[in-house]
This record gives sequence, C-alpha cells and structure tokens, in this order.
Amino acid sequence: MILCESLKDKIIIIAEYDSVVAKKLRIYLQDNGFNNIQVAKNGNQLYEILRFYYNDPDQVGLIIVNESLPQCQLLEMCVMLSSSHEMVAIPFIVYGEHKHFKYAQDSYFVKAKCLLHYMVAPISYANLLIVIGFQLNMKHERCLRYQQEERLVSELAERKIIDAKLKYLVAHDELTSLLNRKSFESHLRLILNRDQQLAHVGAILFIDIDRFSLINELESFEVGDSVLVAVTAIIRQLLTKDDLFARVGADELCLYLPNQTTEDVRLFAEKIRQIISEYRFTSGESGQNLTISIGVTNLNLDNGLLHYQGLIAQARLACDMAKELGGNQVCLYSEHDKKVIARQSEIYWVPLIRQALLQNKLFLVFQPIVDLSSGVTSHYEVLTRMRSTGHKIIHSAEFIAVAERVGLIHSIDLFVVERAIELLAELPSMTHISLAINLSADAFQGDALVVAIQEKLEQTWLDPKRITFKIAESAVLNNFEQACARIAEIRALGCQFALNDFGAGFCSFEYLKKIPVDYVEIDGKFIQNLTHDESTQVLVKSIVEIANMLGKKTIAERVEDPETIQKLKEIGVNMGQGYYFGRPQMNIKSKDSDFLTKAKQMNLNWLQ
Repeated sequence: MILCESLKDKIIIIAEYDSVVAKKLRIYLQDNGFNNIQVAKNGNQLYEILRFYYNDPDQVGLIIVNESLPQCQLLEMCVMLSSSHEMVAIPFIVYGEHKHFKYAQDSYFVKAKCLLHYMVAPISYANLLIVIGFQLNMKHERCLRYQQEERLVSELAERKIIDAKLKYLVAHDELTSLLNRKSFESHLRLILNRDQQLAHVGAILFIDIDRFSLINELESFEVGDSVLVAVTAIIRQLLTKDDLFARVGADELCLYLPNQTTEDVRLFAEKIRQIISEYRFTSGESGQNLTISIGVTNLNLDNGLLHYQGLIAQARLACDMAKELGGNQVCLYSEHDKKVIARQSEIYWVPLIRQALLQNKLFLVFQPIVDLSSGVTSHYEVLTRMRSTGHKIIHSAEFIAVAERVGLIHSIDLFVVERAIELLAELPSMTHISLAINLSADAFQGDALVVAIQEKLEQTWLDPKRITFKIAESAVLNNFEQACARIAEIRALGCQFALNDFGAGFCSFEYLKKIPVDYVEIDGKFIQNLTHDESTQVLVKSIVEIANMLGKKTIAERVEDPETIQKLKEIGVNMGQGYYFGRPQMNIKSKDSDFLTKAKQMNLNWLQ
C-alpha cells in the first residue's frame, strides 16, 4: 500500500517488553521509511510517551503493542484512544499468541468501530507493513472526514447566526438598534387593530433633533451618529416595555405610548424635551447643547382616524410646526389649527402642481389693461391657470401661495416667462400688443430668472419693450436692496417694470422714489370703494401725483363700474384693469377679435 511522506513522518510507538523483538521491529520499519519511532517496554512508559503528545495527538501515527505488555490496561487504552468517535483516533496493532484479546476485539471493538487490528505472533513483517499502511490511511481519512463535518457544522452555525442577524436588521435600525420605520408601522398597525376592538387609546410622538444637519456638517457624520445614539439611549431609559420606539429617518424618531391620557402624554413629551435640552455632547475640546422638536397626536377612537400612516403623518406635521416655531418645542396636533389646515392644503396641492409642471397642465390667460384717456387697450396682464384631471380650470389664487411655501414657484415663474415671450414671438403681426408678467417674491433669489429672460429674448428676437414685469410691493420691501438690483438688471435688458398692489403694504413714498419701476399699480382695495370714500380718493390722488412727479404711470386694479372709471379719470390715473374692461381670456388673436372689439366698445361708451 502506497503511503504519502507526511504519513510516514508520523510517530510510531512500539510497545514491546522483549528488547530483541522491539529492535527487529524498529529496524524493519526504519528500512521501510518510518524513521520517527519510539519504544516503550511497559504500560507506564507508553503512558509517558502519550502524555507528551496530549495537546497534539495527531502527531502519533499508530501504536504497535504486545497484548502481554506489563503494567498496561490494554483493553481500556484501545477503547479510549482508537475509537472513531474521538476527534483524533490513534490506531492500534495488537499482536500475541493468545486469543482472548482477539475474542474481545470481535465482540466489543467492532461495535465501537475502533481502529484496531489483531495479528498472531510470530508477526509476518510483510503483512505488518500492509496493516500499518491501511491503519494510517484509515486514520487520515477519518481525520479528514471529521474536519469536514466540523467545517460543515461551523458553517451551519455561522449561517444561523447570519440569518438571525439579518432577521434582526430587517426589523431594526443598525446604528441605534431601535425598530426601523417598516417594523414600527407593522407593529402599530397590529396595535391599532387590537385597540379598536378593546377600546384602548394611546399617542404617537414624532421627535426631530433640531439643526442635526449642522452637527454632521460642522463636526462629522461620526459625531452625528454618536449624538443620535446618545439621544436614543436617554429616551429609552424613560420608556416601559409596552412602548414602541423607532428610528424612522436620519434624525427622526417615532414613539408610541399606549394607554396614556392627553395630559400625561404632553407632560411626558415635555420631560423628554427638558432632559435632552440639559444634555451636552462633547466633540474634541468643544461641547454643545442639543434641542429637539416633538409633535404629538393622540389616538382617539372617536375621531375615526385609526390608520397608522395617517397618525404618523399627524405627529410629523405637529413636529414640523414645532420646528417652525424655532425648535425646542412640543406641539400637539389639532385638526382645527390654522397651520394644520394650511399644511394639509400643501399636501393636497403639491402633487397637483408637480404634475401640472411635468404634464404641461399650466396655461396662460390674458386680461386687458385699458388706457383711460383713449379707451384703447394698452397691454394685457398674463395670468396663470391650471387644468385639473377632470379638465376643471383652477384659478392661480388656489395654488400660487402653496407653490411659494414649498419652493415650486420658481418653476412656475420660469414657465410663465418663457411661454409669454414665446407667445408674443408667435404673433409677428401684432407688434402693438405687449404683455405684463407677474413675478413671485422668490423670483429675485439668484440669477436664474434674469439669465432665462435674456436667453429667451435673444432666441426670439422679441422687442424687450413689449414685456413688462410686475412685482408685488410686499416682495420688494422684504428684501429692498436685492429687489431693486434685480429690477435694474431686467430693465437694463430693455424690459419695463411695474410695482404691483401698491398701498397694500403701506409702502412710503420715499421707497417709491427709490424703486426703479415704470408703472405703479394701485391696490384694488382702494379702488373698489373709491366713489364713496373721500379719504380713499385723497390717498389715491396723492399716489398719482407722486407717481407723475417721479415719471411713473399709474394703473388702477379691480375697476368694476363706469362711475369708478370716471372718478379715476378725474384723479388722473392713467390706466385701468378689471372685469368691466374684460375678463381673462385664453387667446389673443392676430386681428381685431370679438374680445378686443367688446373692450373697445366699452371704452367708447364711458368716454362719450
């Protein structure tokens, strides 16, 4: 039998009390390549040799032992060392002239599956060599099999650990070990279904760390993570086993408290806020205090809202209101709160506005502005409308304010400017027509609008004098210097400018002197009662006189009847706009249309 060199390097122990026999065995084995041989004359010496390799028994290849070896409990030794159930089994070759050991081997050792072979003395060396090779190979194969089994068991154990970790991570946040959003919602849904039947109540707290992004930016993300872990640890100490605590966003935490009254929840939220505000985190040599904003919504079975996402949204909305108040606040959700109503309006309108921008559902309408001295249409104001899914026309008053609050107004500004300029460019035969385009309060933030106007004018070769831009008085006053600078830039392109809703913000005449505009539009609230209110007439007359002195023309808004027109003419107002002259229309025709004819006829009636 062929043996690899590594097996021949194993230690072979000859346990023989007869030194002559032991010597012959040793010489024979050495002649056949087995050089690592040790001899024991009795059981005690054999035990001493084996004890030396106690921590590394794999070095011992096999033991050749005389069944009559003195001081040796051979049967027990064979069972203990050669059993295949052990990690490292040491094979035995037992030889002798008696047969009682062979009988014991047949009955017990076979059942024990020991690596044992019995040979009758005198030994045949040729057969001995075969048996040695067989036993060493069996030892090697069983060792490999055991290692493979151990590896498989280890892999299975590791896989179970990994599976357990994955199952945990599926339901928990890795950083804080809190429930994640999906798991929190799942738990909350089950609780709500149960509480509907048991008539239990509770509350949801939505917690946001104030100015958390600054910590990440000024310190590091690692510091931010440490702060988040510390905050969650502080809050967790205040909770009971029945409370649910989750991380639902970067710095957003959500807490469900069962069986709590409104006052108890409010006091608990204040307690959390107070404890966090007293906590001071350190980074390097610096230290900072933290604050949090908390929104609270109560689970009231009487209000009919028991959907988990709706409740979380309510708590989040209350938290947003707390942050708008400056942070470090606790706000309770109330469906009657004006801010809640406004935010719910945003939630309704924002997707509609986005859809309108993406699907080209915004369009322009045009309302005439008439010269009061001649009755001729001076120009048209551009107004924005939205077409809903059901083809209903939506007035700009319903969605512009929301667009301003959520940051979508800039896209609307660009759409109106580009479409209005394109429209004029598509009407080459109507060079007498000009348009007035409303700009939002955010239009002057950055250079994008000015660049867009310049590029569009260059692309269309449109005379910039045919474009007048309108900005509300309040928008100018909010950032006076920046507004004046932007107005000057746009006028430098050749466009005109109008100050809209003048008087609504009680702008002083000193400001009017500094604002570089061509037109002053008098707010409609002064025009509607003009014929019946002498003080209003004095105020409007003052505006007109100052505007004339500054070289600015005046436009009256919301003109609704002939009497008002006559009074405006007496005061000296240059132009008027209102439903009496014409309602907003979708088209401007190249020739004198019915719409223009009607407006002109109305003008002639009151001029006569």
